[in-house]
Amino acid sequence: MKNKGGNGMNGILKRVIVLLTAMALVAVPCMTCFAEGLEQDDDIIAGKMAGDALVVRPLGLCATIIGGVIFVVSLPFSALGGNTKSAYDYLLADPFKFTFNRPLGEF
Repeated sequence: MKNKGGNGMNGILKRVIVLLTAMALVAVPCMTCFAEGLEQDDDIIAGKMAGDALVVRPLGLCATIIGGVIFVVSLPFSALGGNTKSAYDYLLADPFKFTFNRPLGEF
């Protein structure tokens, strides 16, 4: 019996990856607008905060979750290689800090 696309865990994972990729493709042009050094008036600050809250923070949360899963899966290998701390920092701590430990609208 053949597995039809969209069934089971592989189908869900594929859909999540496609969704995250689409969100990233939308977010990248938005980030260049934020980084142009425009004059800081209330409208621009509000736009940066909205963009951060609606696009960047959810992507950061996804990166934290995916990084955590990858860290757990790679933990035996990083423990054998002696780089558990750096794997933790790059895969879990950095995305967590980016998502939760900075003021809204500041990149």
